[in-house]
Amino acid sequence: MKKGLVLEGGAMRGMYTAGVLDVLLSRGIEFDGIMGVSAGALFGPNFLSKQPGRVIRYNKRFIRDKRYKGWGCLLREGNLFSTGFAYGTVPRELDVFDDDTFKKSGVPFYAVVTGLKSGEAEYRRINSVFDDMDILRASGSMPFVSRPVEIDGKLYLDGGVADSVPYEAMKKLGYDRLAVILTRDMDYRKKPMPALPIKLCFRRYPKFRDKLLKRHETYNSSVARLRELEERGEIFVIRPSEPIEIGRVESDPEKLQQVYELGLKDGETAANKLREFLET
Repeated sequence: MKKGLVLEGGAMRGMYTAGVLDVLLSRGIEFDGIMGVSAGALFGPNFLSKQPGRVIRYNKRFIRDKRYKGWGCLLREGNLFSTGFAYGTVPRELDVFDDDTFKKSGVPFYAVVTGLKSGEAEYRRINSVFDDMDILRASGSMPFVSRPVEIDGKLYLDGGVADSVPYEAMKKLGYDRLAVILTRDMDYRKKPMPALPIKLCFRRYPKFRDKLLKRHETYNSSVARLRELEERGEIFVIRPSEPIEIGRVESDPEKLQQVYELGLKDGETAANKLREFLET
């Protein structure tokens, strides 16, 4: 039996995932493999580097820093979150990520990216956060506020466009005992995005455009299927116990803290049942 963990994205809703993961880390709950999408890919490695509290700490510290995020970064770089500062200076100098511990964990970590030309999801293994930072950055690069990231001569954006909750991909990799952390509550249903901006911005990439136009359908269908598997006891799901009211690019540190604390609370509630599920 191989135990896998899947982490949904959701930009700053990822503070919820960070809270849940910090609880699981404190409880000594382990997995044989982890897959993250977007914010799940960016924040998930801290679980394997054994750095509880790091995600909420550096985001609260820098979320209002114009070097980290903002319209200035978007105008200068084409990215709402600065490539150099957010993905370089912060994890390497100001709140150092423990890449050695991450690598020594021996647990495969996968990040989901979406090919701009193919419109398809790719599941890339992260062997070193620093060496593979472009893959993580691509996974978290939201359409409209991020430039595509080039990897091996191809362009990529947010993995959530093609596969927001990649539990099926984890099953195909051989993980047969799965836990999933969502960042949306039980009643959430994704609505369609305005079509005109998508058609204008991605007219050169019709497969990506079409995938983005239909994202609400694929997301809602995926979550409905996940609920069926959850009800049958085949997958364990941790989701927000109440709707998360926070902007995707939230700049209020206190709101980040509130979402993180909700993750802590729900993680504590679920931890014992999750351990029992994984060990059954």
